[in-house]
Amino acid sequence: MKLSSGPRKTAYLSESVTHHLNMYALAAGTAGVAAVALAQPAGARIVYTPTHVTIPCCNPFPLDLNHDGVNDLSFTWNYSTRGSSLRLAGVQPNAVIGYHVRQTGFASALKGGVRVGPKGRFVGASFAVMFGNNSGNYAGQWTDVKNRYLGVKFSSRKKTHFGWVRLNVSHTPPTGIDAVITGYAYETIAGKSIITGKTKGPDDGAEQTATAPATLGRLALGRK
Repeated sequence: MKLSSGPRKTAYLSESVTHHLNMYALAAGTAGVAAVALAQPAGARIVYTPTHVTIPCCNPFPLDLNHDGVNDLSFTWNYSTRGSSLRLAGVQPNAVIGYHVRQTGFASALKGGVRVGPKGRFVGASFAVMFGNNSGNYAGQWTDVKNRYLGVKFSSRKKTHFGWVRLNVSHTPPTGIDAVITGYAYETIAGKSIITGKTKGPDDGAEQTATAPATLGRLALGRK
C-alpha cells in the first residue's frame, strides 16, 4: 500500500463557529464541575422523628427536637371547673410562630407547606397559649384541628435552629383536651429555614444551583 507523501489538507473553521465551539467547551467544563459539586453530600438535612404520643394532663410534657438531651419545648394542659387550657411552658429563649392578643402570646396552628425561618413572626415559647376554654369561651387556633404544625425556633449550642411539631388537638367537653403529637422535625443547619410537613429532600441552595449548567449551555449556543 502506497502512502501519500503530499501535503495534508487542513479544514479551516469560520470565526463564528470557532467561537461557539469554545463557548460550548467552556459551558461543558463548567457543567462538569457543577455536577461534581452537586454530587457531594449536602451539609443540610432534615431530621424527622415520627411518633404518636398523647400529652398527659396536669404535668409538663417535655420534647427534645434534636435528641441532644436538652428539652426544647414543654407542653402542659390543665383543667378546672370553669374550663381548660393547652399551652407551652417555660423553655427559654425558644419561641414559636404566633401572634399576640393584648399582652398574651398565642401559638399559630400552621398548615403544611409553611416556611419556618428567620423572617417568621415568633412569640416566646414560655406560656404561649394553644387552646383555651373558659366557661364556653374559646381562644386560640388549636380547637379541634388535625395535622397542624407548631413552627419552632430553638437554641442548640448557642446557635438557632428551626423545626416543626405536628399535632392533632380535640376538645372533649366539658373540660377535657386530647392533644396528640404525631411527628416532629428540625433542620440541622443553623439559621436555615424548614417547611412544615417536610421530612426529607434537598436544601433550597442545591435546587437553585442545579439550574446553572442549563443556563451556561444556552450561552454556548449564543443565547442569553
